[in-house]
Amino acid sequence: MKAVISATGLWTPEDSISNEELVEAFNQYVDKWNSENAVDIAAGTKDALEYSNAPFIEKASGIKSRFVISKDPILDPNIMAPRIPARDNGEISVLAEIAVNAAKKALEKTGRKAEDVDAVIVACSNLQRGYPAVAVEVQEYLGTSGFGFDMNVACSSATFGLEAARGLIYGGQAKSVLVCNPEICTAHLNFKDRDAHFIFGDVATAILVERDDIAPKEHWEIIHSKLVTKFSNNIRNNFGFLNHCAPEDDGMTGDRGKKGLTDKLFVQNGRSVFKEVVPMVANMITEESANAGVDLADLKRMWLHQANLNMNVLIAKKVLGKNVDIKYAPVVLDEYANTSSAGSIIAFDKYSDDFDAGDTGLICSFGAGYSAGAVFVRKVA
Repeated sequence: MKAVISATGLWTPEDSISNEELVEAFNQYVDKWNSENAVDIAAGTKDALEYSNAPFIEKASGIKSRFVISKDPILDPNIMAPRIPARDNGEISVLAEIAVNAAKKALEKTGRKAEDVDAVIVACSNLQRGYPAVAVEVQEYLGTSGFGFDMNVACSSATFGLEAARGLIYGGQAKSVLVCNPEICTAHLNFKDRDAHFIFGDVATAILVERDDIAPKEHWEIIHSKLVTKFSNNIRNNFGFLNHCAPEDDGMTGDRGKKGLTDKLFVQNGRSVFKEVVPMVANMITEESANAGVDLADLKRMWLHQANLNMNVLIAKKVLGKNVDIKYAPVVLDEYANTSSAGSIIAFDKYSDDFDAGDTGLICSFGAGYSAGAVFVRKVA
């Protein structure tokens, strides 16, 4: 018995925001803030905010646009955040809805019925609530059998979810598992922060993991996995039920750098993340390829986490050689931006059709925690 990937599904929002649109809104906010704080800026008690620009964003990240669930409020200089209407408890939640959309696409590819699925794992960075588990809600609206649970390992949630699904199959708990990665990343992004306002987008992916004896003829055998975590504060989001209504929260109208809502959103020390994560991931891939019995020269493609173009290029060069073509580590950042756990699955979904039987690839994630996951797969047809 083996655990395999039978199919993946990808759901993309209708709206997108280009760098140029984002920069226009941000710079309008900068003008407004600098005008309102002109006296303090002149006195030297506050620093003037600086403009952003599209070339800076693309050079720093490789991002050109991002898909979003709530476009107009993000581009409103007076709001600069998504505004997603609350739904009644009797309605499907937004996160469950986009997970269901992606899951249906994965099921359609195989002709699998929802009731044939034994478990649902919602593995993502940005869970909409604490409980009940979003996965149980997805189970309800899809009509799957068995059970469901949520898990969060930040940007590595998809690969950790894959390994959890494989364990459920090996343990006899399930023969068919849906791993869903719904990510509304724009909801945890501070669009008033010049260094980060461009990073994230929204999307949902799903992975159907099954026992090989029920999988379709064409599938992906999971031949080896490795999961790693190492605590770091360099990527953090402090939002939670113990502090989301803290009295010092000021709606981000206070001084930049002071704690308020600003540390209840995504914050990172980008330089430290780059310096520490790149060698961590490159070394993990190299070591685990040997443990998997995979010669790096035979690794046809790496579907890496989509966080930053420069980071992905450097990891690819460290693993595959200095002159490696980026096609061996395809990037979807330009169109989707960073979509947290879903990024490597988007790359896999879009850039795997040219694999022949026996070809080997790597799905790899890395992010806050720090966390990293490597899943080696081989095409079976």
